[in-house]
Amino acid sequence: MSTNTAIPTLDGKGSIPAYVVKPEGTPRGAIIVQQEIFGVNPGIMQKAEGWAAKGYLAVAPDTFWRQAPGVELEPENPGEFEKAIALMTAHDFDLGIQDIEAVIHWVRNQAGVAKVALIGFCMGGKIAYMTATRTDIDASVGYYGVMIDQMLGEKHAIARPLMLHIPTADGFVGPEAQKAMHEGLDDHPRVTLHDYEGLDHGFAAEMGSRRDEEGARLADSRTEAFIAEHIG
Repeated sequence: MSTNTAIPTLDGKGSIPAYVVKPEGTPRGAIIVQQEIFGVNPGIMQKAEGWAAKGYLAVAPDTFWRQAPGVELEPENPGEFEKAIALMTAHDFDLGIQDIEAVIHWVRNQAGVAKVALIGFCMGGKIAYMTATRTDIDASVGYYGVMIDQMLGEKHAIARPLMLHIPTADGFVGPEAQKAMHEGLDDHPRVTLHDYEGLDHGFAAEMGSRRDEEGARLADSRTEAFIAEHIG
């Protein structure tokens, strides 16, 4: 069952819109499905529905609710892609992590689900890394996260398991950035990195030409096993 839910911010002065999908029966755990730059669009909704079908409470918060609430953009439309880039550029990521913390609190205290993970894509992959360094979330997964190489100074704060999926032909995360991520994180006891040779950014999108079926299935199977191990 899916609902549009308003989740209170930490200061109680606002509410974060979220697409929430409940599983049948008692949830195995909870998954925060963190959007790309395109909003909580049909692809993100489909990912949330997929996790609910596997027995998890799925929550997809609207990251841009302060800038453009309810925005849904199409990755393969050039004009909408440019609008999405502009939204990301203007986004306050530090404030956004406070919103993620509010969602974590809501899941545990209002929804009554003790263990929660975040799975993010593109910009959401960066947010997955930041969530691992700045909150007490139980586990995080990032797909083709951008700008992680610029935040390696925070890696000492990673206290819970983090998995990152890295396509080697990522047009937004070049070889030098990938090298820095491996050099900075390969020996971290709580971090697992997986490379996907020859694949590009967005390879695990639910729909559209960006998706690589074989690569998506491999990455998703690794994510499912990781979530089952650490969340339930």
